[in-house]
Amino acid sequence: MRARAPFCIRHAAADTFAMVVFCFVSGMIIEIFISGMTFEQSLASRTLSIPVNIAIAWPYGVFRDFMLRQGKRVSGSGFMKNVSDLVAYVLFQSPVYAAILFTVGASTDQIITAVTSNAVVSCGMGVLYGYFLDMCRKWFRVPGYCQQA
Repeated sequence: MRARAPFCIRHAAADTFAMVVFCFVSGMIIEIFISGMTFEQSLASRTLSIPVNIAIAWPYGVFRDFMLRQGKRVSGSGFMKNVSDLVAYVLFQSPVYAAILFTVGASTDQIITAVTSNAVVSCGMGVLYGYFLDMCRKWFRVPGYCQQA
């Protein structure tokens, strides 16, 4: 009998779709309205982020699921799920985001402001992204996926 592989195309597609859409929109809002980047700088950053987000989407989904399992060991509450989403998002996304901004020529001050703002805003963004990712996984009918409380 053949063992079922943990990798699923639908799972990767759902995670990739969610990451690209969410990060494009939220990143542009932060970069323009909070960090003071120009529209052109932000568009360059967001464009560069697409292949990066494609590359990291599924690994992030796996990391997030791991963090949710760890949080659930502490408490099965919805609050702990939200905390786990927040921690996973900040820990995984901040270094990637800083590298993207550096690559597109943002100044050190802009990078520090954007990454710090993103970390602060991630108190809500990580949780929102978790709900968005759960919704995308449902839309893509990820086999064996069931939303954790």
